[in-house]
Amino acid sequence: MGGVVTAFGTATQPRVGAPRWLRSLAYWAFQYKRTWRGSVTTSFLYPVLYLAALGVGLGSLVDHHVHAVSGVSYLDFLAPGLLAATAMQVGANESMYPVMDAIKWGRTYFAMLATPLTVKDVLRGHLAWIAVRLVTVCAIYVAIMEAFGTLRSGLAVLAIPAGVLAGLAFVTPIMAFAGTQESDRGFSSLYRFGLIPLFLFSGTFFPITQLPRWLQYVAYATPLYHGVALCRGLVLGNLGIAAGAVHAGYLVALVVVGYVFAVRSYRKRLVW
Repeated sequence: MGGVVTAFGTATQPRVGAPRWLRSLAYWAFQYKRTWRGSVTTSFLYPVLYLAALGVGLGSLVDHHVHAVSGVSYLDFLAPGLLAATAMQVGANESMYPVMDAIKWGRTYFAMLATPLTVKDVLRGHLAWIAVRLVTVCAIYVAIMEAFGTLRSGLAVLAIPAGVLAGLAFVTPIMAFAGTQESDRGFSSLYRFGLIPLFLFSGTFFPITQLPRWLQYVAYATPLYHGVALCRGLVLGNLGIAAGAVHAGYLVALVVVGYVFAVRSYRKRLVW
Protein backbone atom coordinates (compact mmCIF):
# COMPACT_ATOMS: atom_id res chain seq x y z
CA MET A 1 0.00 0.00 0.00
CA GLY A 2 1.08 3.61 -0.52
CA GLY A 3 1.72 6.08 2.27
CA VAL A 4 -1.13 7.45 4.33
CA VAL A 5 -0.36 11.02 3.27
CA THR A 6 0.39 11.67 -0.37
CA ALA A 7 3.35 13.95 0.34
CA PHE A 8 5.16 11.12 2.09
CA GLY A 9 5.61 9.23 -1.18
CA THR A 10 5.34 5.44 -1.20
CA ALA A 11 5.55 4.43 2.45
CA THR A 12 6.64 0.84 1.92
CA GLN A 13 9.46 1.67 -0.51
CA PRO A 14 11.55 4.62 0.62
CA ARG A 15 14.10 6.02 -1.75
CA VAL A 16 17.47 4.42 -1.32
CA GLY A 17 19.72 6.61 0.81
CA ALA A 18 17.10 9.31 1.43
CA PRO A 19 16.50 10.15 5.11
CA ARG A 20 12.96 9.19 6.04
CA TRP A 21 12.34 12.49 7.83
CA LEU A 22 12.37 14.18 4.41
CA ARG A 23 8.89 12.71 3.89
CA SER A 24 7.65 14.50 6.97
CA LEU A 25 9.26 17.69 5.68
CA ALA A 26 7.60 17.14 2.30
CA TYR A 27 4.20 16.91 3.95
CA TRP A 28 4.56 20.30 5.67
CA ALA A 29 5.84 21.86 2.45
CA PHE A 30 2.85 20.38 0.61
CA GLN A 31 0.47 21.84 3.19
CA TYR A 32 2.12 25.25 2.84
CA LYS A 33 1.04 25.43 -0.82
CA ARG A 34 -2.41 26.49 0.39
CA THR A 35 -1.25 29.45 2.48
CA TRP A 36 2.09 30.60 1.07
CA ARG A 37 0.76 33.74 -0.62
CA GLY A 38 -0.58 35.29 2.57
CA SER A 39 2.45 34.14 4.53
CA VAL A 40 4.96 35.63 2.10
CA THR A 41 2.96 38.86 1.89
CA THR A 42 3.03 39.37 5.66
CA SER A 43 6.72 38.41 5.74
CA PHE A 44 7.38 41.46 3.55
CA LEU A 45 4.73 43.71 5.06
CA TYR A 46 5.58 43.38 8.76
CA PRO A 47 9.23 44.46 8.58
CA VAL A 48 8.30 47.40 6.36
CA LEU A 49 5.65 48.55 8.85
CA TYR A 50 7.82 47.99 11.92
CA LEU A 51 10.88 49.71 10.49
CA ALA A 52 8.87 52.60 9.04
CA ALA A 53 6.78 53.23 12.16
CA LEU A 54 9.32 52.52 14.90
CA GLY A 55 12.65 52.88 13.14
CA VAL A 56 11.91 55.94 11.01
CA GLY A 57 8.93 57.53 12.78
CA LEU A 58 9.78 57.00 16.44
CA GLY A 59 13.48 56.88 15.57
CA SER A 60 13.42 60.49 14.32
CA LEU A 61 12.28 61.61 17.78
CA VAL A 62 14.82 59.41 19.56
CA ASP A 63 17.67 60.62 17.36
CA HIS A 64 16.59 64.24 17.82
CA HIS A 65 16.77 64.04 21.62
CA VAL A 66 19.32 61.28 22.23
CA HIS A 67 21.35 61.64 18.99
CA ALA A 68 22.50 58.00 19.08
CA VAL A 69 21.65 54.71 20.76
CA SER A 70 24.75 52.61 21.41
CA GLY A 71 26.59 54.85 18.96
CA VAL A 72 24.22 54.39 15.99
CA SER A 73 20.89 55.77 14.81
CA TYR A 74 17.80 54.28 16.38
CA LEU A 75 16.79 52.67 13.07
CA ASP A 76 20.17 50.93 12.82
CA PHE A 77 19.89 49.82 16.45
CA LEU A 78 16.31 48.59 16.14
CA ALA A 79 16.36 46.69 12.84
CA PRO A 80 18.59 43.71 13.80
CA GLY A 81 16.81 43.42 17.15
CA LEU A 82 13.48 43.13 15.36
CA LEU A 83 15.00 40.49 13.08
CA ALA A 84 15.75 38.25 16.07
CA ALA A 85 12.42 39.03 17.73
CA THR A 86 10.54 38.18 14.53
CA ALA A 87 12.40 34.86 14.30
CA MET A 88 11.31 34.15 17.87
CA GLN A 89 7.67 34.92 17.09
CA VAL A 90 7.57 32.93 13.85
CA GLY A 91 9.31 29.95 15.45
CA ALA A 92 6.95 30.03 18.43
CA ASN A 93 3.86 30.25 16.23
CA GLU A 94 5.01 27.34 14.06
CA SER A 95 5.74 25.13 17.07
CA MET A 96 2.55 25.66 19.07
CA TYR A 97 -0.77 25.23 17.28
CA PRO A 98 0.56 23.18 14.33
CA VAL A 99 2.01 20.68 16.82
CA MET A 100 -1.22 20.61 18.81
CA ASP A 101 -3.19 20.07 15.61
CA ALA A 102 -0.88 17.28 14.45
CA ILE A 103 -1.30 15.50 17.80
CA LYS A 104 -4.87 16.15 18.91
CA TRP A 105 -7.07 17.71 16.24
CA GLY A 106 -5.85 16.64 12.78
CA ARG A 107 -3.76 13.76 14.22
CA THR A 108 -1.32 14.10 11.34
CA TYR A 109 1.54 12.73 13.41
CA PHE A 110 -0.33 9.49 13.95
CA ALA A 111 -0.92 9.18 10.19
CA MET A 112 2.81 9.61 9.68
CA LEU A 113 3.59 6.95 12.26
CA ALA A 114 1.33 4.52 10.40
CA THR A 115 4.06 4.55 7.72
CA PRO A 116 7.67 3.44 8.32
CA LEU A 117 8.43 6.87 9.81
CA THR A 118 9.59 6.87 13.43
CA VAL A 119 8.91 9.45 16.12
CA LYS A 120 12.29 11.04 15.44
CA ASP A 121 11.51 11.18 11.71
CA VAL A 122 8.23 12.94 12.44
CA LEU A 123 9.88 15.44 14.77
CA ARG A 124 12.91 16.09 12.58
CA GLY A 125 10.80 16.62 9.48
CA HIS A 126 8.57 19.13 11.22
CA LEU A 127 11.59 20.84 12.77
CA ALA A 128 13.27 21.03 9.37
CA TRP A 129 10.18 22.65 7.90
CA ILE A 130 10.12 25.28 10.64
CA ALA A 131 13.80 25.95 9.91
CA VAL A 132 12.89 26.47 6.24
CA ARG A 133 10.22 28.96 7.27
CA LEU A 134 12.72 30.79 9.48
CA VAL A 135 15.27 30.98 6.67
CA THR A 136 12.65 32.51 4.38
CA VAL A 137 11.43 35.04 6.95
CA CYS A 138 14.95 36.06 8.02
CA ALA A 139 16.15 36.41 4.42
CA ILE A 140 13.20 38.64 3.59
CA TYR A 141 13.80 40.71 6.73
CA VAL A 142 17.47 41.25 5.88
CA ALA A 143 16.49 42.28 2.34
CA ILE A 144 14.07 44.87 3.79
CA MET A 145 16.80 46.07 6.16
CA GLU A 146 19.05 46.62 3.15
CA ALA A 147 16.29 48.65 1.49
CA PHE A 148 16.14 50.82 4.62
CA GLY A 149 19.94 51.18 4.57
CA THR A 150 20.58 49.55 7.94
CA LEU A 151 23.20 46.96 6.95
CA ARG A 152 26.54 48.34 8.17
CA SER A 153 28.83 45.37 7.70
CA GLY A 154 29.77 42.73 5.18
CA LEU A 155 28.96 40.21 7.92
CA ALA A 156 25.31 41.28 7.84
CA VAL A 157 24.40 38.33 5.62
CA LEU A 158 25.30 36.08 8.56
CA ALA A 159 22.39 37.65 10.42
CA ILE A 160 20.17 35.27 8.43
CA PRO A 161 21.56 32.06 10.01
CA ALA A 162 21.88 33.93 13.32
CA GLY A 163 18.17 34.77 13.18
CA VAL A 164 17.32 31.18 12.28
CA LEU A 165 19.37 29.97 15.24
CA ALA A 166 17.59 32.42 17.54
CA GLY A 167 14.24 31.14 16.32
CA LEU A 168 15.20 27.48 16.73
CA ALA A 169 16.28 28.18 20.31
CA PHE A 170 12.58 28.71 20.99
CA VAL A 171 11.22 26.10 18.59
CA THR A 172 12.59 22.92 20.15
CA PRO A 173 11.66 23.76 23.78
CA ILE A 174 8.18 24.90 22.70
CA MET A 175 7.67 21.75 20.62
CA ALA A 176 8.61 19.75 23.72
CA PHE A 177 6.08 21.78 25.74
CA ALA A 178 3.36 21.50 23.08
CA GLY A 179 3.81 17.74 23.02
CA THR A 180 2.70 17.57 26.67
CA GLN A 181 -0.43 19.71 26.34
CA GLU A 182 -3.99 18.44 26.23
CA SER A 183 -5.40 21.82 25.10
CA ASP A 184 -4.16 25.12 23.73
CA ARG A 185 -4.75 27.04 26.99
CA GLY A 186 -1.09 26.75 27.91
CA PHE A 187 -0.10 28.62 24.76
CA SER A 188 -1.89 31.78 25.91
CA SER A 189 0.07 31.73 29.16
CA LEU A 190 3.29 31.16 27.26
CA TYR A 191 2.62 34.22 25.11
CA ARG A 192 1.46 36.37 28.02
CA PHE A 193 4.18 35.53 30.52
CA GLY A 194 7.00 34.43 28.23
CA LEU A 195 7.16 35.71 24.68
CA ILE A 196 5.71 39.19 25.16
CA PRO A 197 7.98 40.11 28.11
CA LEU A 198 10.96 38.79 26.17
CA PHE A 199 9.95 40.84 23.14
CA LEU A 200 9.85 43.99 25.27
CA PHE A 201 12.76 43.54 27.68
CA SER A 202 15.51 41.58 25.88
CA GLY A 203 17.25 44.48 24.17
CA THR A 204 15.13 44.71 21.04
CA PHE A 205 13.95 48.29 21.57
CA PHE A 206 16.54 49.71 23.96
CA PRO A 207 19.85 48.66 25.54
CA ILE A 208 19.26 46.43 28.54
CA THR A 209 21.65 48.66 30.47
CA GLN A 210 18.63 50.95 30.87
CA LEU A 211 16.96 48.30 33.04
CA PRO A 212 17.47 47.91 36.80
CA ARG A 213 20.58 45.88 37.56
CA TRP A 214 18.68 42.78 38.76
CA LEU A 215 16.55 42.79 35.64
CA GLN A 216 19.64 43.08 33.46
CA TYR A 217 20.83 39.74 34.80
CA VAL A 218 17.44 38.22 33.97
CA ALA A 219 17.71 39.57 30.43
CA TYR A 220 21.23 38.13 30.01
CA ALA A 221 19.78 34.68 30.72
CA THR A 222 17.10 34.87 28.02
CA PRO A 223 17.61 33.36 24.56
CA LEU A 224 16.19 36.41 22.81
CA TYR A 225 18.86 38.66 24.33
CA HIS A 226 21.57 36.43 22.85
CA GLY A 227 19.76 36.31 19.51
CA VAL A 228 19.40 40.10 19.44
CA ALA A 229 23.03 40.65 20.44
CA LEU A 230 24.26 38.19 17.82
CA CYS A 231 22.19 39.67 14.98
CA ARG A 232 22.96 43.26 15.99
CA GLY A 233 26.68 42.64 16.26
CA LEU A 234 26.78 41.03 12.81
CA VAL A 235 24.72 43.74 11.15
CA LEU A 236 26.66 46.60 12.75
CA GLY A 237 30.02 44.88 12.40
CA ASN A 238 31.04 45.26 16.04
CA LEU A 239 30.69 41.66 17.21
CA GLY A 240 33.80 40.23 18.85
CA ILE A 241 34.75 36.61 18.23
CA ALA A 242 34.46 35.66 21.90
CA ALA A 243 31.11 37.40 22.33
CA GLY A 244 29.79 35.83 19.14
CA ALA A 245 30.86 32.38 20.30
CA VAL A 246 29.11 32.87 23.64
CA HIS A 247 25.86 34.04 22.05
CA ALA A 248 25.85 31.31 19.39
CA GLY A 249 26.89 28.63 21.87
CA TYR A 250 24.09 29.58 24.25
CA LEU A 251 21.51 29.34 21.47
CA VAL A 252 22.88 26.04 20.12
CA ALA A 253 22.76 24.56 23.62
CA LEU A 254 19.08 25.53 23.93
CA VAL A 255 18.30 23.97 20.55
CA VAL A 256 19.98 20.70 21.55
CA VAL A 257 18.43 20.53 25.03
CA GLY A 258 15.03 21.41 23.62
CA TYR A 259 15.36 18.72 20.98
CA VAL A 260 16.18 16.05 23.58
CA PHE A 261 13.11 16.98 25.61
CA ALA A 262 10.98 17.16 22.45
CA VAL A 263 11.94 13.60 21.51
CA ARG A 264 10.93 12.44 24.99
CA SER A 265 7.59 14.26 25.01
CA TYR A 266 6.75 13.09 21.48
CA ARG A 267 7.50 9.47 22.34
CA LYS A 268 5.42 9.67 25.48
CA ARG A 269 2.50 11.22 23.61
CA LEU A 270 2.61 9.38 20.30
CA VAL A 271 3.76 5.87 21.18
CA TRP A 272 1.18 3.85 23.07
